[in-house]
Amino acid sequence: VKSWADAFGGELYSIVTKYSGSLLLQKKYKDVEPTLKIKEVDGLELVKKFSEQMESMLRRKVEAVERLVEAAEDADLNHEYNSSLQFDYYNSLLINEKDENDNYVELGDEFILEPNEHFNNLLVNTTYSDIQLPTNVYNKDPDILNGVYMSEALNPIFVDNFERDPTLTWQYFGSSTGFFRLYPGIKWLPDENGVISFDCRNRGWYIQAATSPKDIVIVVDVSGSMKGLRMTIAKHTIITILDTLGENDFVNIIAYNDYVHFIEPCFKGILVQADRDNREHFKQLVDELQAKGVGTVNKALTESFKILREFRDAGQGGLCNQAIMLITDGAVEDYEAVFEKYNWPDRKVRVFTYLIGREVTFAPNVKWIACNNKGYYTQISTLADVQENVMEYLHVLSRPMVINHDHDIIWTEAYMDSALFASQAQSLLLMTTVAMPVFSKKNETRSHGILLGVVGSDVPLRELLKLAPRYKLGVHGYAFLNTNNGYILSHPDLRPLYKEGKKLKPKPNYNSVDLSEVEWEDQEEILRTAMINGETGYLSMDVKVPVDKGKRVLFLTNDYFFTDISGTPFSLGVVLSRGHGEYILLGNTSVEEGLHDLLQPDLSLANEWIYCITDIDPDHRKLSQLEAVIRFLTGEEPDLECDEELVQEVLFDAVVTAPMEAYWTTLALNMSMEAESGVEMAFLGTRAGLMRSALYVGSEKISNR
Repeated sequence: VKSWADAFGGELYSIVTKYSGSLLLQKKYKDVEPTLKIKEVDGLELVKKFSEQMESMLRRKVEAVERLVEAAEDADLNHEYNSSLQFDYYNSLLINEKDENDNYVELGDEFILEPNEHFNNLLVNTTYSDIQLPTNVYNKDPDILNGVYMSEALNPIFVDNFERDPTLTWQYFGSSTGFFRLYPGIKWLPDENGVISFDCRNRGWYIQAATSPKDIVIVVDVSGSMKGLRMTIAKHTIITILDTLGENDFVNIIAYNDYVHFIEPCFKGILVQADRDNREHFKQLVDELQAKGVGTVNKALTESFKILREFRDAGQGGLCNQAIMLITDGAVEDYEAVFEKYNWPDRKVRVFTYLIGREVTFAPNVKWIACNNKGYYTQISTLADVQENVMEYLHVLSRPMVINHDHDIIWTEAYMDSALFASQAQSLLLMTTVAMPVFSKKNETRSHGILLGVVGSDVPLRELLKLAPRYKLGVHGYAFLNTNNGYILSHPDLRPLYKEGKKLKPKPNYNSVDLSEVEWEDQEEILRTAMINGETGYLSMDVKVPVDKGKRVLFLTNDYFFTDISGTPFSLGVVLSRGHGEYILLGNTSVEEGLHDLLQPDLSLANEWIYCITDIDPDHRKLSQLEAVIRFLTGEEPDLECDEELVQEVLFDAVVTAPMEAYWTTLALNMSMEAESGVEMAFLGTRAGLMRSALYVGSEKISNR
């Protein structure tokens, strides 16, 4: 068996070396060695440089949003509210729609739409924004008309921002009255039931920008009187409140009747981060609640105040706002003592009360609780009221920010932009949103703290990662980003989609995948902790890396370099693998020499790499990377921006590998048909992304197409 194996191995080796020409290639590289510079990569310096570039790119996005906020606040200051305002605006559902007499319908004038590569080839209008309204908001409500009329002032700013920074994508203003102004304007399509359910006020970016981080205890009455419809409304209310919470908030839910019980016994006496997994877990438990017994609210309130106080004193939780949400159909007993003991006089915890059902007997008591604890009282008698009434608490929580005019800049975790265009699911891109609140500056209402809405813009993470190009990181090297909650924004092992039949769908928790799930070798969480704290540093680990879609595994030692991106909650990590990954070859080749070899027919460049920036100027979009590089070198397109270091490496590789073509061609000519059938093709790739190939058989005979 051994001699068979040796013979087989020897035979295979000689065929492969002969037809691939690997020995010739080694010799060619050896010949140029004296003229080469070999440079060691300094990982820390690299990660700091990338982080600075990312920071300045993100700063440009923030500046664009700041200009919009300023314009919106000034427009509001100069706008007099007019309840009988008549105003025709572009409604994104009705644009370009005609009635039976072939006239445009009201609010639906002609709106020119053209496909634009920069916006995933959607049909857009880059001179105007248009307005989207959820189906449950009346499109000619005076509040809407005034808000839309006032926010017309944003159009020129949208256009100007886009001209100043062509890497900007969607820019928008979500109003607290419910309309959503989106630039560039698009045609919005309803779902199969003819409904538009997108409400900007429920989106993560809106809620995060409108309020600060919060610790919330939801207290729900499950006594016998809550049976039936009231219980259904109460459950829906809790779920709606949970949907307004995000990774920066902390929550727990207490149900009370004769005694107090935490609906998740494991979370007894604590608050948990309101991330996706915990919210979904709570929703399942809320669904199982049963109404029975007699309600005693005092113990539940006492318990809630205790938890909030412990967290506040220990410096845990959101360290910002604290609130209790009381959901009940009436409170009878004497609860003043509880507030006196735990919340007065500083009233550090706000109490919001939701009175469920049509009964009004207990309304004064329930209202008293809210009004004496800096809260807000609403009565919810039908399921349809839930959404609007729950949203009210956000305005109360945002009031201090409004009065002080704290414009906090918010960065959301990564999410897919398909939510925006559920109607036209395009290639799914991971985005992060930068958002800022817009406040009313009018003197007479300054103390009321009126939030007008939120301005935001999307940043595709792909654009950020272009600033940390693969070729600078060597073989097996990569860059990744994560947030201060430990979640990944972007990582080569983050696989957010799964296949259902033929369709690709996002996995339910794709935006809360923890760093420890992809860098699982970091058992002690040293890397994770340092990155969450925004430290700058270095660490090395032995890792196993799957290649070829998981068919094989490599054992490598990787060096991790990380730092924070200042002005954002993000951290950047760069990974270099020991050995090949730590060095860069710099060859010096003249343009004339290299160009001649680049023009050979069987040569190509990695098209997903960026040698030249072709996606900003419309004239360059049709060029492939190879065409762009050639035009750059010949000087045909003087305004092309290219990465000179990478182009230099490509020229060097083109010259060194040029003799391979002749070698392969000679072999192909001398091949007799039968002698060594089975060799079909030879190819090579270099670390600058250059590829060459040669066929040994007619293209129709290739077995693997």
